[in-house]
Amino acid sequence: MKCRLTIAAITVLCIGLLCSFPAINTQAQGKRAVDPPMPKITVLNPLGTPPPIKLKTMAPRLDTLDGKTIYLVDDGYIGGDNLLYEIQDWFKANYPKTTAIYKRKGGMGFEAEDPALWAEMKEKADAIIIALGH
Repeated sequence: MKCRLTIAAITVLCIGLLCSFPAINTQAQGKRAVDPPMPKITVLNPLGTPPPIKLKTMAPRLDTLDGKTIYLVDDGYIGGDNLLYEIQDWFKANYPKTTAIYKRKGGMGFEAEDPALWAEMKEKADAIIIALGH
């Protein structure tokens, strides 16, 4: 008996909720439920369209590191200098005939130009390792 009473109470509550829904309620009263037309809007994609990527070939590998000059360039990102000093020590231990030169790039950020350093490396470097921050 208690189970039937519970089911009846739940049924009455569900019917009450269903009848209180506005769309059903207006149709039940004989009214036609018509929504006003929505205004058209234009939505833009915030991502935009990135420019096409221009692929460049990698520089050819050196046949040997012995006797070569490698520039280790720091762009100023925190910790980049420590990494490059470790690389410099590695070259000293593993390639004693190779010269590894640490340089700090001038300017703010990795995209800043340093014409004097670029000219020096163009003249003297056989290879360059640049530590870019993220």
